[in-house]
Amino acid sequence: MAREKFQTLTEQMFYILLCLRRECCGTDIMAQIQEKTQGRVSVGPGTLYNLLESFLTAGMIAETKVEGRKRSYLITEAGEKALEEEYNRLMILTADYRAATEQEGR
Repeated sequence: MAREKFQTLTEQMFYILLCLRRECCGTDIMAQIQEKTQGRVSVGPGTLYNLLESFLTAGMIAETKVEGRKRSYLITEAGEKALEEEYNRLMILTADYRAATEQEGR
């Protein structure tokens, strides 16, 4: 059974979408991810622009502004839905972990 694209998000995908809840460009996204994760997660330019292109194609983000080579983006309703679904998935995993460790007495 093939896995649907964006069924789950990588950390980089999650943080890119999270950053795009406010309009920003690629360099802003990279800086915000570093700041939000205190350096734990980083996204290089190659990865970032490949993911932005995939998100654009999937309708999860929209290009809002072009100034020369600088492009700005904003999350769409479909992107918000994917972000929310990933958040809910992570909360379920956390609850399952908590339940399992409590059951084991840890």
